Parts: sequence; C-alpha cells; structure tokens
Amino acid sequence: MGFFLKKHNIDNIFFIGIGGIGMSGLAELLISEGCKVKGTDTGESQIIERLKKMGAVVYNKHEAKNVESSKVVVYTDAIRPDNPELLRAKELGLEIYDRASFLGEVMKLFPNSVCVSGTHGKTTTTSMIASITTHTQMDPTILLGGELDEIGGNIRIGKGNIIISEACEYKANILKYNPTMAMILNIDEDHLDFYKNIDDIIATFKKYADDVPSTGYVVYNKDDEHVLEAIKDVTAKTISFGVDSDADYKAENITYDENGCANFDLIHNNKITEIKLSVLGKHNVYNALAAIAMANTYGASLEDIKKYILLYAGVHRRIETKGYIGSVRIIDDYAHHPTEIMATLEAVKKMAKGRIITIFQPHTFTRTQKLLQGFAEAFKRSDVTIITDIYAAREKDTKLVHSKDLINSMKEHGYDAMYISKFEDIENYLLDNLRENDIILTVGAGNIYKLGEDLLKIKN
Repeated sequence: MGFFLKKHNIDNIFFIGIGGIGMSGLAELLISEGCKVKGTDTGESQIIERLKKMGAVVYNKHEAKNVESSKVVVYTDAIRPDNPELLRAKELGLEIYDRASFLGEVMKLFPNSVCVSGTHGKTTTTSMIASITTHTQMDPTILLGGELDEIGGNIRIGKGNIIISEACEYKANILKYNPTMAMILNIDEDHLDFYKNIDDIIATFKKYADDVPSTGYVVYNKDDEHVLEAIKDVTAKTISFGVDSDADYKAENITYDENGCANFDLIHNNKITEIKLSVLGKHNVYNALAAIAMANTYGASLEDIKKYILLYAGVHRRIETKGYIGSVRIIDDYAHHPTEIMATLEAVKKMAKGRIITIFQPHTFTRTQKLLQGFAEAFKRSDVTIITDIYAAREKDTKLVHSKDLINSMKEHGYDAMYISKFEDIENYLLDNLRENDIILTVGAGNIYKLGEDLLKIKN
C-alpha cells in the first residue's frame, strides 16, 4: 500500500460520501497507511465518529471548497453528477475515481485478491470468511458491507498478502475489481434501474468470471442455473459448491436445531466433515459452503474451518436479534429483494414459537416496481404483514409506484397486509396487539431498523 501511495503521489485524498459502509472502509485503510483523509457526509454515525478519532476531517455539507486541498477524489455511486465537490474536482483536474475503480486499484497491490459477488449473501459470506481466516496464518485485509463484531467493524487491516472484499454488481462494478479469485454465490434479477433484464445481468457476471486469469479461481454455486451460464467458458480453475448438485463442496443431511441453526455433512474429496453453524436458515448453508471453499483453497484445514465457522454468529442487520419485550423477540434483517425476504422468513419460521409480524420497508421505487409480483408472493410465511413507505435511497419519487400498489398485488395473490406510513403509528399498533412469543421482524435496506430500536426504548 505505501508503495502505491508514493507512486501515485497520494498523500491527501477526499471521499465524497465518506460515511458509507464501503467508502469508510477504504478511508480507514488509507489512514492506516499514513494518508491524510478528508470527506463529506451529511449524516452522523458511529462510523463517522470512528474516522474522526482516527484523524479524518469530515464535513457535514457538500461544498466545492472542501476538495481544493486534495489531490485525489473518490466518490460513491450514491453521489449525483451535479455534486458541487465532484464538479469542482473536475474543474481542478484532480485525479477522480468512483469507489469500485479505486478499490480495484488497491486490490492490484495484493498477490491474492478475493471478490465475493452475487445478488444475495455477499456480506454474510464475507463475514464467514473473516471468522475463519482471521484465525489462520493468512492474516487477511477484509472489507465488509456490514459491521462484524469479531473484526471490530467493517474493515480488518491485515499484514498478509491477501485482500478479501465484497463485490457488488450494481453498475457493472464487478468488472473493476481485478480478482485472482472470483466468487459467485447466485445470480438473480436486481438493479433493474441499470440492467435491461436477467440476461444482461448474466452477461456481466460472465465477463467478470472470464476476466479471472488462468492461474486464478472461480468459486461458483453449482445449483444456480444462471451462475452455470455465466461460468461455462472460464479459463480459470473452477471450484463448485452446492446442495442439490455433485459439487466439489457439497452439503448433505441438513438439519436444524431448536434455534433454527443449520448443521450438515460437508462432502469434499469423498470425506465427510460435520459442520455446525450458529446462524439461521438454508441460505446460510450455501453461504457457508462458499466460505469453506475459499478458505480451504487458500490453505485452511477443514478441521480449523469447522472450529472457526461456528464462531460466526451473524453480522449486524442480517437476522439480527435487537432485543426482547418480555417474550417478544425483535429481529432486524437487511433483506430488500423477494428472494432474500423468502429466505429470511423461512429461517425465522424454523425457530418461531408464536406469530411472525413482518414490517417491510421497500427499498427504491425502481426495484419495488420492477419486482412487484415477486414481493407480492414473498411474505407467505409471515402471519401479519405491515408495509410502510418506500425508502427512496438514491432515487427521487416520480410517483412510479406506491407501497399501496404492493398491498393490492399481495391481495390479488391471496395474502393480506396493511399499509401504515409513520413509524410511530406502527409502533402503537404493535404495542396494542402483541401476543406472547411473537416475533417482530423489521425488513429492508433503509432505516426500518430504527423502529425496533424505538420499541425497545419505549418498553425498557
């Protein structure tokens, strides 16, 4: 890293949107290398406070003058083209990178670079990998899209020759990372504000896999037909995982304990290793298989993997228990796609002793509209479903779709739901209608997690 900074004369760098989960990790990595880091973010968070304590200068308002003393500017995809800092950086002729391109440059500095990609499960799988590899001689640098207590946040800075990062497919960013190991967990319809259709998405993953050098690896889900299409012509070495297929790393005899956590027999090279997980659901069996394949390929023994994967108890906002109100359990999950919601509800159902009350905050108008029929069928395992307003994120409300449209579609499919706009009104409804052993499940990639936190404050 130090060589890279000196070679490119990078000693003063500015992050537009520094508080984002991906941007903040890069900022912290550069601070650790002695770089002066500045940035802007309009929100407040523990991540921003952490960066400030490390020496970063963080502005809370986007202004052109903020970038004038910097040499390099990195911006997040959430930043609009008319951002005053971005415009000023262009006027000054500064070196400008989008986040994915800058991360790709950083990854070139490591002899081994692992990208964990796929529509679903990236953060969980990368966190599982972290739980395993940080106890080995790999000593990796790890960039997460969530916060993992085991590494103290969303980044771990190691001294080994390997970097491990999530790789998001939005805007074809996976083509910018330069991995020596490309992992493809699954491929599903998403980000249809950028991609034309599922074929367009598959084509992007295909180029991502094809670009891995012949000396590298492509680790893929053999049970996913879209993934099989994407990897069929790769020149890199391939490593498969799956449940229903005859894969290199296969799970058989899957069972669940009283808490809904999965146990299974791992079949690899005709040997059986019993694996126990501390997280819920069949989807996490797939995530675990991918993590095991990666760690074992880079030298971790199956015995060590068995021991250390059990330590993974979840990352924040992934089926995370926030607390209890008496016997009522409050769980939050980041799921914002129909497939993810169904997987989360299936997992929670296995440990539920009472009703599941799901409060869903749809994420972006485009996704809600494009995947409306999928969302309409995603809540069949929920006993009570509440839909609140759509979280706009990077989009503007053009009246394309409303949460009430989702409720109408659900009713057409035979599922009932209610629309409640304000969090305060949802909280009042819940407090008036809770029963013993209910589970309150907040779902979405926006700020819906705050509802559960508010309930706990009210009652405790």
